Amino acid sequence: MNRESQTFEQSLGRLEEIVRQMERGDVPLEQALSLFEEGTALVSSCTKLLDEAELKVVQLTKGADGTPQETEFADGE
Repeated sequence: MNRESQTFEQSLGRLEEIVRQMERGDVPLEQALSLFEEGTALVSSCTKLLDEAELKVVQLTKGADGTPQETEFADGE
């Protein structure tokens, strides 16, 4: 499955699998490097998905006094 089409939950599940494999300590070096690279990409993907979700929920704007104020996010803004 393409990383781009994976859901957050699928990516997180695969990342947990990778961590378990590497914690066992019996993975050959070449495979460990490959798993590390995959894990790094998954962390980046999960972070991006979380950032996008946060933007859909809340938009931070400055209030009249200059302090951040949370407002509902409306599509098209």
